[in-house]
Amino acid sequence: MSKTTDNLKEAFAGESQAHRKYLLFAEAAEKDGQPQIAKLFRAAATAEAIHAANHFKALGGIGTTAENLKAAIAGENYEVVTMYPGMIADVQGAGEKKALTSFTWAMEAEKGHEQMYRKALANIEKGQASLDYYVCPFCGYTHEGPMTEKCPVCGAPAEKFIKVA
Repeated sequence: MSKTTDNLKEAFAGESQAHRKYLLFAEAAEKDGQPQIAKLFRAAATAEAIHAANHFKALGGIGTTAENLKAAIAGENYEVVTMYPGMIADVQGAGEKKALTSFTWAMEAEKGHEQMYRKALANIEKGQASLDYYVCPFCGYTHEGPMTEKCPVCGAPAEKFIKVA
């Protein structure tokens, strides 16, 4: 791997993290009654997302829809099979319940993501009916169609799920 590729990957990761962090900071500023600061954080987050997209494109990270689905499947599978199980094992004896819950919820949600990507890839040439997706705002569990029961991962009520546009 070239130094340029390494730098693009590092820049993509850093800008992606800054984007998400600044959006969380904006939420906190809103709660603190600081709408102008929240607006500043959202503006910076938008800029960071643009930087991340530019870096990812320079890496050649976007392919055809089928290629992108295969990349997404590989990423979700890595998280479910390798990354989160290792993190869960590391944290279990440490008594850090918030981290354990966060890792466990994420891993369970990622299992569903991988299945949905595999289904979409299998159906890509057949043409698929339009589906709506709903996401649990607490654990990230993703469901095809309206949620009618509580979240199977964290137990959140169905009415809390967010419809993704």
